[in-house]
Amino acid sequence: MNNSADKMDFDVLIIGAGLVGASLVCALEKVVTKQGLRLAMVETHDLNQSRDIPPSFDARASALSWVTCCIYEQLGLWPGLAGQAEAITEVHVSDKGSFGVSRLQASDEGVPALGYVVKNYVLGDVLLNRLRDFQKQGTVTVFSPDEVERLSPVPGGMKVQLKHSEVSVSLVVLADGGRSGLMDQLGIGLEQRDYHQHGVIANIALDRAHNGMAWERFAGKGPMALLPLTGDNHFEHRMGLVWTVPDEEIDSIYNLADDDFLALLQDRFGYRAGRFLAVGKRDRYPLTMRIAKEQVRPGLVILGNAAHAIHPVAGQGYNLSIRDTMALAGNISNSLESKVSVGDLGRLQEYWQQQLSDQSLTSRFCDGLVHLFSRTDSASVLFRNLGLVTLDYCHPVKSKFTRKAMGL
Repeated sequence: MNNSADKMDFDVLIIGAGLVGASLVCALEKVVTKQGLRLAMVETHDLNQSRDIPPSFDARASALSWVTCCIYEQLGLWPGLAGQAEAITEVHVSDKGSFGVSRLQASDEGVPALGYVVKNYVLGDVLLNRLRDFQKQGTVTVFSPDEVERLSPVPGGMKVQLKHSEVSVSLVVLADGGRSGLMDQLGIGLEQRDYHQHGVIANIALDRAHNGMAWERFAGKGPMALLPLTGDNHFEHRMGLVWTVPDEEIDSIYNLADDDFLALLQDRFGYRAGRFLAVGKRDRYPLTMRIAKEQVRPGLVILGNAAHAIHPVAGQGYNLSIRDTMALAGNISNSLESKVSVGDLGRLQEYWQQQLSDQSLTSRFCDGLVHLFSRTDSASVLFRNLGLVTLDYCHPVKSKFTRKAMGL
């Protein structure tokens, strides 16, 4: 490493111990042990404090693509997740009241599952426990609870003013979801698109087994997704709902009594997945696409939701972030091997160029689906149904579409 980097307290400082930040620590473990990377992390919450586990029925979950699951297996995390992961063996895509249907099947791609659905708190606990182990082993220095008050560029890296101390680092990885205001402080703007929609999230009990089926159902003014979940003590058959609702309808739908909510959901979705019996706690959030106008600077990388937040229509946001994470870990390792500072702008631009195609394709893919499947005019309905039929019968195109959904 160059002389300026040698003067730094750490090579890499990760801001944010969420799912993406913790995953990056796991991806960098071998770089620490084999190449001597000096790694640190700062987190506002106390990582040693036990967390409340939500009621089983209401526990939120995320769909991990096949590639993300393979990455977590490579990092040694999958054994802790596999026992509580529900396989997605088939995705059924349809347009309610129309003829277009397509089925994406894991068996067609020669894999046991297209992905797996894992409860967020399970994923978080597995990562947090690994992070605590690394902290005890000295793999990573953790400032927790602590807070970054200011980032200042200096020759060879960044000076980081924490609430309780100050450190200098060659590379800062901002993975705090963009909530800290540090991006504003650095003058990094966002490209934003407001979809004028809200996402309603809840868990649903059904009268029949899902058999590993996930549903993407286009009905009314926005798509509805159902993801297979493991059962609990009260209901054997459960699925996670993500319902895209126009802004003008969100208050009336979100505030419905449970029975009325289920009745409307059943009417909009239909009975293909079964009869809806119960709904858990509902959450809502506005749907926007936000992409950082700069993801790399000298001594700085923006990662995770801080870098890009995309529409949940295809469940690709977190999986894209994990692919970015692995690419960044590889870039850091290669920099050390080449005796180049990990914060060198030229090296970081190589990472950015490597990921640009994946990020652009994924964001455009999700954005296009939103616009195509939110339109109700007859021409758009006919076009998308012809597309679904073509997708189902044109196996090379279908395989390419499926592999993209798997993260390949």
